[in-house]
Amino acid sequence: MTPTERRASASLAGIFALRMLGLFLVLPVFAIEARRYPGGEDPVLLGLAMGIYGLTQGLLQLPFGMASDRFGRKRVIVLGLLVFAVGSFWAAAATDLSSLLVGRSLQGAGAVSAAVTALLADLTRDEVRTKAMALVGGSIGLMFAFSLVVSPLLNGWMGLSGLFGLTAVLALLGVGVVIWGVPAAPEPERDQHGGRLRDVLVNTDLMRLNVGVFVLHAVQLAMWVAVPALLVQAGLQSAQHWQVYLPAVVLSFLFLGAVFAMERRGHLKKAFLLSIALILLVELGFFWQSMGTTDFASMAALLLLFFCGFNALEATQPSLASRIAPRALRGTAMGVYNTLQSLGFFVGGLMGGWLVKSWGTPALFLCCGGALLVWLLVAWPMQTPGRAPTTAPVA
Repeated sequence: MTPTERRASASLAGIFALRMLGLFLVLPVFAIEARRYPGGEDPVLLGLAMGIYGLTQGLLQLPFGMASDRFGRKRVIVLGLLVFAVGSFWAAAATDLSSLLVGRSLQGAGAVSAAVTALLADLTRDEVRTKAMALVGGSIGLMFAFSLVVSPLLNGWMGLSGLFGLTAVLALLGVGVVIWGVPAAPEPERDQHGGRLRDVLVNTDLMRLNVGVFVLHAVQLAMWVAVPALLVQAGLQSAQHWQVYLPAVVLSFLFLGAVFAMERRGHLKKAFLLSIALILLVELGFFWQSMGTTDFASMAALLLLFFCGFNALEATQPSLASRIAPRALRGTAMGVYNTLQSLGFFVGGLMGGWLVKSWGTPALFLCCGGALLVWLLVAWPMQTPGRAPTTAPVA
């Protein structure tokens, strides 16, 4: 990477990390602490307050991405982070669950993922973009693991309202990173054909990736309905689960070295397909564990393999999408991509709970495996895009 590409990758990964840390800090304690608010005794309203973030984010990813094509990436990112901060301050000041729900929906309305990803693609060359995306994906994984460790500690010190206030501060720090840390962004490129959403939706290879990101995040959220219970069955109490998650996330980054090596040799598609197959095998492993005596060592190994495949896909999928999409429609394409990602979270949580309740844990992992098999078949014919000319960004 050139110095400008390293700066762009580090600063944009920092924006993602600050924003996602703010979100992840709340999640481990939200379901418990929100019950103490007036209205918290209603499980439907409680679930809605927890999940409304994903719904509003899913609805607004595409408009934010399209706006970044027209008005510039940085303007849209700053606006989204400010909306996210307002929602966080609102949630911090909430005195009942209804107000908390409004704050959570405003948090989701700051849907900047598509614009950030498109800006990262604008500022990096094709041959280093997977590394740049991996840095962003890695920052998210580390923030998730870190939040599992510190969230209960911070909650005991400042409570749920304090966590929301900290989330708002982190979002404002992200605004500062955008303004002063991210390199100058190129001017939006106007599509001579009047770039339309339809041009993105009829692109077969882009839609293969959109199907994939939906399946990946639906599976990710669905399996977490059952994985914590399996770890408890294996003898690890809930407060100790981070001792498995954190090493698994950190060690899984070593697998990315193999992905980068395959990309340099022109085998990015093979790495992509192998990562899908790896997670499919993990789901079958979880199915096997759920059918008999749960073994701690096996669960730890399966989680390590899951994060290896997950992090590889988190790096390769947006990289491929940004290459396939015309530059003038890159924000729109990433908007569709991130919309399907958010909807995957929503559907995964909904279906995961229903499957465990109606059919049991083994059925959950079988359905996750089936969804991954369908994705593998859909992705198989995908054409890997060639690299654009290797002109490095100018500092």
